[in-house]
Amino acid sequence: MANDDVRHEPVMVAEVVDLLVRGRSGTTGMVADMTVGAGGHAGSLLEAGVGRIIGFDRDEDAVRVARERLAAYGERFTAVHRRFSQVGEAEATGPLQGVLFDLGVSSMQLDQPARGFGYRVDGPLDMRMGSNDVTAADLVNDLPEHELADLLFEFGQEHRSRRIARAIVRARDRARIETTDQLAGVVAGAVGRRPGGPHPARRAFQALRIAVNRELEELTASLPRAVGLLGPGGRVVVLSYHSLEDGIVKRAFRDDDRLRVLTKKPLTPSAEETARNPRARSAKLRAAERIGEAA
Repeated sequence: MANDDVRHEPVMVAEVVDLLVRGRSGTTGMVADMTVGAGGHAGSLLEAGVGRIIGFDRDEDAVRVARERLAAYGERFTAVHRRFSQVGEAEATGPLQGVLFDLGVSSMQLDQPARGFGYRVDGPLDMRMGSNDVTAADLVNDLPEHELADLLFEFGQEHRSRRIARAIVRARDRARIETTDQLAGVVAGAVGRRPGGPHPARRAFQALRIAVNRELEELTASLPRAVGLLGPGGRVVVLSYHSLEDGIVKRAFRDDDRLRVLTKKPLTPSAEETARNPRARSAKLRAAERIGEAA
C-alpha cells in the first residue's frame, strides 16, 4: 500500500508552493499541513525551503505513510495523528508561517476498497477517515427515510434525494446494505445511468462520506483556530473540491477581520494538470494572509 500512496500526486502543488514559499521572506519558518495525507504537498514545501512542517491527519494510515515517505527530512518533518479541528498552540508551536488544508477524500483512501469510499470497486460500506464510531452502512440502514433524503440533498446536493432514499429503504427492508456495490446498484436502479455521464451514485457517496466524518463541522471549527496560529504575514491556503467546502472557506476568509484575502476568485488547476491528474478537476484554491499581530 505504501508504494501506491507515494505515487499520489498533490493537487495544484505549484500554486501552493508559490503562495507559501516562493518570493517570500522567512522561508525558514514552520508550516502546518492540516491534512498531510501521503505527504505530497509537505514534501514539495520542504524541498522549496520551508524550514519545518508539522503534518496532521485523522487517518492513522496517512500518518504512517507520510512519516515513511518524508523520513529523510529528519526533524524538519513531524506527523501527528489528530483531527485538524483539535490542533492548537501546543501542537503547532506557533506562530506559523503558513497553514495548508487539502480537503476531501485522498487518493490513497479511494484506492483501498476495504475503506469503502469508492463506488467503482466493491468493499465494505465504511467511509470512516478516522476512528469515529458511525459508518456509512449505519446511516444507510438506520436513518429514517426522510432524514436519509435530507442528508443526500444537503451534503450531496442530490436533487433526486427522495427517490434514492425511497429505493434504499425498499432495498434494506429486504436485506441490510453492507457493501459499496450494493449501494451503488440501488442508486443506479433508482435514477438510471446516462451513457458516458458520471456515476449516478457519486453524489450519494459524497454525502455519506461528509456525514460520517462530520467534514463540514470540522472545517468550520478549524479555520478560525488555524488563523489564530499564524504570525503576522502568515498565510492560510485551502484546497476544496465541492461548493459546500468552498462556500465555508469563502465566508470564513471574508468575515475574519484578521485576514486579507489574496484570492478574490478561487484559483483552479490548469487544463494540463487536470488531464494528468483527474482528481484535480474540481479543485478550488483560496488563500488569505494574516494582518496585524498574532493572538
